[in-house]
Amino acid sequence: MRWHCQPHGLPPFFHSFPCIQCSPLRERNESVPLMIVTQKITTLAFQLHDGICKKSEQLTSEQKHVAIRVRPSLIEYLSYNLNFLSVLVGPCSNYRDYVDFIEGKHISCRLKQHPATCNGQNGYDKTPDLSPLNAVCRKLLVCCGCMFLFLVITRSLPITYNADNHFVSHASFLTRLTYAFFSIQAARPKFYFAWTLADAVNNAAGYGFLGMDESGKPSWDLVSNLNIIGIETATSFKTFIDNWNIQTGIWLKTVCYDRAPKHRLPLTFILSALWHGVYPGYYFTFLTAIPITIAARAIRRSIRHYFIGSKVLKLGYDIVTWAATQLAICYTVMPFLLLSVDHTIVYYRSMYFHVHIISILAAVALHRKHKPREASAANNSAPPVSLSSSSSTAACPAQCQPVHSNNNDKVN
Repeated sequence: MRWHCQPHGLPPFFHSFPCIQCSPLRERNESVPLMIVTQKITTLAFQLHDGICKKSEQLTSEQKHVAIRVRPSLIEYLSYNLNFLSVLVGPCSNYRDYVDFIEGKHISCRLKQHPATCNGQNGYDKTPDLSPLNAVCRKLLVCCGCMFLFLVITRSLPITYNADNHFVSHASFLTRLTYAFFSIQAARPKFYFAWTLADAVNNAAGYGFLGMDESGKPSWDLVSNLNIIGIETATSFKTFIDNWNIQTGIWLKTVCYDRAPKHRLPLTFILSALWHGVYPGYYFTFLTAIPITIAARAIRRSIRHYFIGSKVLKLGYDIVTWAATQLAICYTVMPFLLLSVDHTIVYYRSMYFHVHIISILAAVALHRKHKPREASAANNSAPPVSLSSSSSTAACPAQCQPVHSNNNDKVN
């Protein structure tokens, strides 16, 4: 992590030392390839460690599926880390899935998991159209829409205005809250664009086939990094995180959450902050997320069962929790975009630190009430970071045979 963090720290010290206190809002796109390589190196290292240094009974079912028992060659190692499909913005995927793709058996391995759809000829069924063309076109259309929203809306609602002294001192609390909500909503399209485009690039190359969905149609979401509908309709903090930066969530779970002996939640968020870089705003965001996540879990366990018996009550509950979730995300993510300490403090003061106060009080008040259940659930509950479908870590059956090397010529 040292060589990963060092380039993050160079801009603040080269531009000016006070940048740690008042760093300007600027893009950090040049560090993204380094962040992706960090994910790949650590993913491969842990999977190799699980396969070589640990006994099978010491591993979870997911770790068994992705464990690597043969050291990759130098060319395989460099190919996995530096392949052009994901070197710029990711996403990170399992080494085994990538090797299956390179060897031309990525699609057949996935189809072998659905015998009913296979006709025995290279694992393909002639009925469904397995070409990624439809998925790529759909994702490119989403990219076009996100680019339009970015050019029209995002630039008209600058994030820095939330910390503008004149706006903070003259606008009412409701006005500040409303602007913060819409400015955060407007900031999402650029992330949607980058991750969806990266997903489309992988699909266009024939990589990312997940399998057949429940309706019998091919799904090309193996390396998808987000679920826009899931994000925009999330009714809980965890649901939002589970649909945002999915592959990074898987990485954090596999290298930290599943392996930490205790304090898994805070350690995972701290690792996420370190991975993003050295800007103070990152640490404000992920440290703030810790009590919010704990409080959200406790509140949901305490009151949700009162509302699920009636459709009307359930609808009202969903509306209230959606609004609360979106406002909590807005409050949490704001420092991540503001970056600097002074802008973050100005924003938090304008919000009266209300989410901090509410979440800490709720976590403390409900902690003892659910302490026995929390202790028993510690080993079974999902991590505070995103998980995609379980098939993203499923192992390829040993009997899978290579098909055409580009994964596309025979998909029809």
